[in-house]
Amino acid sequence: MKTITRVGAVCAALVLGLGLTACEDESSQSKESNAKQKSYDRLVANQPAGTMEYSPTREAINQWVKTWGRRGKLSYVYIQNAKGEYGYFIMKGLPVPRCKMLTPTEKVDSSTNGKAVVALPGMDGVYSSGSTCDAYYGFDATTGAYMEFTVGTNQSFFLFDKPMTMPEYASATQLGPTSVDDVGDVGDVGAKD
Repeated sequence: MKTITRVGAVCAALVLGLGLTACEDESSQSKESNAKQKSYDRLVANQPAGTMEYSPTREAINQWVKTWGRRGKLSYVYIQNAKGEYGYFIMKGLPVPRCKMLTPTEKVDSSTNGKAVVALPGMDGVYSSGSTCDAYYGFDATTGAYMEFTVGTNQSFFLFDKPMTMPEYASATQLGPTSVDDVGDVGDVGAKD
């Protein structure tokens, strides 16, 4: 019994001694992390984050949802080329980046050897590199024709939910089957509010 008590006392002394040593031998990284945390705590105490009664960001998101969450809503897509010339399409709904998918594009595969991220095929049964985010597609407002365009170094696009009357937009060349005159300035085709 005395031997067990002595072993227990020695173990307790070792644990306490090692614990005190660990506290004294603080690493450089730990010291810098502690200094950063103390600085942050001081700054928060002196300059606490403000609070808002109203969020313009939330309002903008909600307005986006209200604008684009309606069946039949039209997109007026104005393309500007490197020469500064404008053209336009009118599409049903929003143009969609080709890198958007309805199903997951990868999964985590676990085995006895560890975990790996594995690519999954798309809805068309093939794999995608995910590098097509600068290509957009959609469907013409009146004919339903498939349309695709890319944006990049020499081309930009501007998206509106109504036709624009500013000179650069008003004189834009019609690029798709539907013209502004075909749909007017309503912004919806068969939409129900």
